[in-house]
Order: sequence, then structure tokens, then C-alpha cells
Amino acid sequence: MTGRRSSGAGVNRRALFRYGAAGAATLTLPRGAAHAASPPPPPPPEAAAAADFELAELSIADLHKRMEAGQDTARSLTEKYFARIEALDRQGPALHAVLETNPDALAIADGLDAERRAGKVRGPLHGIPILLKDNVGTADRMTTTAGSLGLEGSIPAADAHIAKRLRDAGAILLGKANLSEWANFRSTHSSSGWSGRGGQCRNPYALDRNPSGSSSGSGAAAAANLCAAAVGSETDGSIVSPSNNCGLVGFKPTLGLLSRAGVIPIAHSQDTAGPMCRSVADAAVLLTAMAGVDPADPATKDAAGKIARDYAAFLDPKGLQGARLGIPRKGLFGQSPAADRIVEAAIAEMKRQGAVIVDPVELGSASEIGDGEFEVLLYEFKADLNAYLAALPPSARNRSLKDLIAFNEQNRDREMSYFGQEIFEKAEAKGPLTDKAYRDALEKNLRLSRKEGIDKTMDANKLDALVAPTSGPATLIDLINGDYGVGGSSTLPAVAGYPHVTLPAGYFRGLPVGISFFGRAWSEPALFKIAYAFEQATKHRQPPRFLATSDLAGAAS
Repeated sequence: MTGRRSSGAGVNRRALFRYGAAGAATLTLPRGAAHAASPPPPPPPEAAAAADFELAELSIADLHKRMEAGQDTARSLTEKYFARIEALDRQGPALHAVLETNPDALAIADGLDAERRAGKVRGPLHGIPILLKDNVGTADRMTTTAGSLGLEGSIPAADAHIAKRLRDAGAILLGKANLSEWANFRSTHSSSGWSGRGGQCRNPYALDRNPSGSSSGSGAAAAANLCAAAVGSETDGSIVSPSNNCGLVGFKPTLGLLSRAGVIPIAHSQDTAGPMCRSVADAAVLLTAMAGVDPADPATKDAAGKIARDYAAFLDPKGLQGARLGIPRKGLFGQSPAADRIVEAAIAEMKRQGAVIVDPVELGSASEIGDGEFEVLLYEFKADLNAYLAALPPSARNRSLKDLIAFNEQNRDREMSYFGQEIFEKAEAKGPLTDKAYRDALEKNLRLSRKEGIDKTMDANKLDALVAPTSGPATLIDLINGDYGVGGSSTLPAVAGYPHVTLPAGYFRGLPVGISFFGRAWSEPALFKIAYAFEQATKHRQPPRFLATSDLAGAAS
């Protein structure tokens, strides 16, 4: 779930967690196919001859209308997305965004079509094909592996709570998306978007560019119209960073709004799933379906009484009028000149739309979190992953972090041909969650990010949201040296467990750049209102062109 990662023996704050899917239609990567060396030279863009895809850029509402009008059925939508996956993910530009498709998807679609003919429509997601990140458990014929060969074939005993809620809402779980293996919490020199099962996922805007992680496949797939929308997860940056790189709306909700039960964990103090979509409206539909209290996840108890019946109710095209937006320049600007220029233009546009810009604001002592975040994640990863693995059915081969470390060593040629497992080893060396070092670091993190960070700044300035660049444009895929950072604004809301939404703000040489809005706990309604108004005023989203490399001859800003 982490979008950025550590570098070297210590923790580089600029780099930490940057990169911190029936029947005959089934598509599954053959065993071993994902373990080639660095990506081969991509084909010319005309090989991706699906630019005229019938469903391209259609919203969930658009797809629903097509079914209502008899223009499509749930089955025909599913078949069209399967064909799209075949054309762009398996062939053409070979995005490697989808690990496997759901062998029961067409049968499920047929059942939902029968319900529609009988006059039963469950809601806006009825018959809509959705991809899940491959750490979201499904008790069906798909596996849940976090991209690792160490969990190959693993099927949990029950659906993750959010997967069940999506099924109940009528969504078709189309397949499992590739990701940075173990949510990018295995090595200090990883390449985002690479997993042992799926190989290197590519950015559909420029195939040699990093899709970011860890929800890389969810980001690339949704951007490339391989699905109606996708679900990602985040510990620090893993929804918003790939959404930035892939021109999407990514919404990381307040910790506890969505249950984590059945999702392969990193750290219970920061983990959450969330929607990754081509529009703010689609993100509202997906979040509404997934949000809910779950006795299996104690954090959701805090959400009782705070979950909106329908987040789409807050989509207001005039939502920027009178909104007080704070600009925390120190630490969040000045890392990417391209991103800064784009966000400065966005701030000027929001002011024209009636927003009150408070510039600058100070985020208190939040910069003091430092290595404390990594310390907490190491402790929680060991405890939480061991608990998850121990609860798998008896057929599971690896039942502890220690087992996985041994598995990776025994399969170095397939699992560690590009980078190691330094983070795994650091986590395994940690003690229990009763250790004073862990408890002190967690207390400090929460105090600095919440009471002395976001809450203090927003209260002092009477703000509705804070605004910053999400990240710089996508960097190059580098399987030799691993990822490198170009800034990011994910850490503070991630550590606090507070909501954070990103959406496209512009493009630099053909690469998307996102703008972030984040705020207090349970402020999803305000963020949806603001983000939707900005989206409607600017309409920045552009579909990818599957270029071999970024448009260096194009405009510089």
C-alpha cells in the first residue's frame, strides 16, 4: 500500500514510499511469463489500435445509461473490457496492469442482466466491471497474492469486506490488478509496478515511465480504460501517487471509513483501500459502495454516524465558491518545478472560481515525523502480515513473514532478480507491538500529524482543505537502480489517517500532474465538493496515447 519507499540504510524522506480479473474470456498470465528481464522495446503507438474503443472514457453513469437503453448489457460490457485487456495488456503496448481475470465474470454478468430484466437494479454499480488490486481478498476462483509467487494460488476463506460490498452493490469483479509486490514494502531499491507474478507494469501515457505504486496496475488499468474503475490501497501514497502518474482521480479516505478486513496489510495505523477512477463522480459512487462499519475491523467503529448515504450528493460544480483553501508551501512545494507551475495555475483558477486562498499556511511540526513513520510501519507490518498469513486456509504454503523471507531466498532467480528484501528483514527483526520504541513512535506520529499538524493549521486558518502538488511527473522505469523521488504530499494525511484526494491539474510533456486536496478526519464531503468543482471548471483529464516515451518535443508546460 505504500507509494514511496526508503533508500539505503536510513530513510530518505523525499523517497520514502514514493513508489510510497468467464469462461473462454478468462485471461491469466502463464507461469513464468512475468519474469523476463527489463521491459522489451515497446511497440509503436499504432500497435495499440484500440484508441477508438467504444467504451473509452465513459463514466459509470454513462455505462448505466447504455444498459438502461438496451445498448449494452452487463455481459457485453464485460466482454468489451476483456477484449480491451487482451488488446492492450497482453498485446499491443503490453501494460502488464492485470494479473488475472475473473473466470466467473460472464456468468455473474448474466445473473445481473437477468435481475435487470426482472426489474431489479441494485444501484449505480449494477453490472459495472471493476478491477481490484491484488491485495483485496476474494473467495472465488481468483487468487489474492500481493503480486508474490510466495502466495501463488492463495484463495482466502472469505471475501474482503469491501469486495463483498461491491458484489452486493452489483459490481462485477472483473479481475485482479498488478501492483508493486507486497505493496512496495519489500525492498529499499524496488521498481514501482514490478511484481514476481506480473512483471513490470507500464505507464499508459509513456510506456518507459513509472506508473508509480503500489496500486500501479489499478492506476494503469483505469487510465487505459481496461475497466470502468479500479480499487487501490494506500499506506502512504499508493492511491494518490499512481493516480498522479496515470491521470486519475484517486481518493484515500479517512482511516476506518472502509474496512481493511481481508486486505493483505502493511500497517493498521495507516492502511486503507480507496477508489481510482477517471472522474470525481465515479470515485463518489465507488466510495459509497465500499464504505461501511465492519465488526472485523475495529477502526470502522469510529465511522459509525459519519458515513454519508451517498457521496455523490456532495458533487457541486459551484463548490469552490467561498471555500477556504490553505497552501502549505514549506516542504510540499519546491520539489518539482513542473508540478509547481501547474499547481500555481490551478490555484489561480480556483481563486477565479470564488475560492478564498490562504497563502501560505504553516503545517506546524509535521516535518519532525521523520523516520518515525518507517519505524511504526516495520513493527506493524510484521504483526499484521503474520496475523493475515496465519488466518489463511491450511493449504497456504507460507504462514509467516519468516517463511516468506526463506521462500524469496529459495527463489532468488524469480523473486529477487532486480532487488532484494531489506525491508522484510528489517521488519522481521522487530519485536512485538508492546515495545516502547513502537508505542513512542506511533504516539509522536499521530500527535505531529493530527493535533499539531493538519488540525492545528486548519483550525487556525478556518480552512476547508489544504492544497499541494500531488507529485512531479512520472519518472523513468529503472530496474537497475530502482525508483527515485520527485516530491510528494501524501505523508502527512497518510500518517494522520485523514482523507486525501488527487485529480489531474495539467500535463508536462504529455505526462499527467495531479493536484491534492486533504483535510480533517471525515471531511470526505468537503473534499468531494471542492474536487468536483475544480474538475468541472478545468476538465484536465485526457486519455493516454500509449507513447513509447514522453513527448519531449512537446510543450514544456
